[in-house]
Amino acid sequence: MTAMSEAAALGDRLDRLPLSSFHRRLVIALAGMILFEWVETYAFAFVAPALKEQWGLSLSAVALIAGVSQLGAFAGGILGGYLADRVGRRRTMLAFVSIYCAATALCVLVQSPWQLIVVRCAAHFGAQGMAVVAIVVLTEFVPATARGRLQTYKVAVGSLGIPIAAWAGYFLVPQWTWGWRLVFGLGLFGVVFAWMIRRWVPESPRWLASRGEFAPADEIVRSIERQCGMDPRTVPAAEPSDPAPPVPALPVSAPPFSAPARPRIAELLVGPDRRRFLVVATMWVTGLLAYSSYNTWTPTLLSETGLDLDDTLLLSAALATAAPLGALVAVPLIDRWDRRRTQLVLGILTAATLLLFGLVRAPAAVLVLGCVVSLLFQMAVPFLQVYSAEVFPTRIRALGSGTANALSRIFNFAAPMLVAAVFSGLGYTAVFTFLAVLSLVGGCVAIAFGPGTTGLSLEAATTPNDSRTAEEPVLS
Repeated sequence: MTAMSEAAALGDRLDRLPLSSFHRRLVIALAGMILFEWVETYAFAFVAPALKEQWGLSLSAVALIAGVSQLGAFAGGILGGYLADRVGRRRTMLAFVSIYCAATALCVLVQSPWQLIVVRCAAHFGAQGMAVVAIVVLTEFVPATARGRLQTYKVAVGSLGIPIAAWAGYFLVPQWTWGWRLVFGLGLFGVVFAWMIRRWVPESPRWLASRGEFAPADEIVRSIERQCGMDPRTVPAAEPSDPAPPVPALPVSAPPFSAPARPRIAELLVGPDRRRFLVVATMWVTGLLAYSSYNTWTPTLLSETGLDLDDTLLLSAALATAAPLGALVAVPLIDRWDRRRTQLVLGILTAATLLLFGLVRAPAAVLVLGCVVSLLFQMAVPFLQVYSAEVFPTRIRALGSGTANALSRIFNFAAPMLVAAVFSGLGYTAVFTFLAVLSLVGGCVAIAFGPGTTGLSLEAATTPNDSRTAEEPVLS
């Protein structure tokens, strides 16, 4: 059995497993960590109006704080992806979780805007490095038929961080001058889930196999099979009617294997995966630019239209509450419909709603349309996350997905200043027209140039046949 066929057989064993307590613990640990990462990430949007008043910040200064934080996320996404492919998923994730927790603690203690810039840059560095690896880890452990669904559950739990940050901002920020410190401090609860990751999340067998480490990979898969109530010595055939004998477990002794070269970013630009990288990078850049700008700027822009701080925070908290519902709505769709077509449909609906949102001023209309926008944005997040990890081979999966994600962060560095300039020069409505256009781009690019992945094994989804559609599954 060749190294490639052994790796494929190992992936096949993971894909045939029934969902079990192992998969539930995996989702809980990763989703809980993402939840508090999102609390910290979006906390600034809900404390910015208060900091603007207390520290006498201009709109440009608020944009600078929000923008510079994205530099940390950019560096974290690229380095996290590189290290995950180079030294391992688990080790990299734990390192970035530690950085995130330390930086979050420092956010509570800052005394000036410059200090806040530095520690939030570090917090975004750790959070983004952890987040890009978490997407890949869940993708590589979960069976193909449930890959999107469990990724969506992770997003649904993680997106609770947005309303938690929003409602904490509403109840805490107006009460005390130091209430915003409590909002930042909520991110420290992520320490609990960092411990769960250390205890419950093993190294990815697919990554180990890509390095030629078949013995430890086989042992991890055997352990998961036992947790799923299956005999580690054999696994069932792909189809119940298949008369072929069960596929034997991998031998612990592997044939000679040449370790792969170090992952390099240049491979994403000139190698056979260039097209996939450009598609995914475009989807991340435009999608996150629209989503992040909407979440970051809506509270401040609403306050600029004449609403007082309490009304602004209340409306913003109500809008954020709709976010987790969007991920839940995506659950029955993500493994059934072609991810590319769904991204396009969601982009069209989001763009139309954003255009209407930019035209209204009445609080009731803002509330209804804003909730719909939040729901649609959050529906799109799990589709983008799982798709960006599915299209790359294991050897560069984290680097490809993480770099595409990181590029969206570097564009977000300029986005706050760009939004401020659009608002100052063209007005409130123009901002949401700009976001509407961005929302359309990702789905159009995916449907025109992206490969199909829905329902395919990771090994089949990363074959270089970009013309294959998701409706034509290939068995590994």
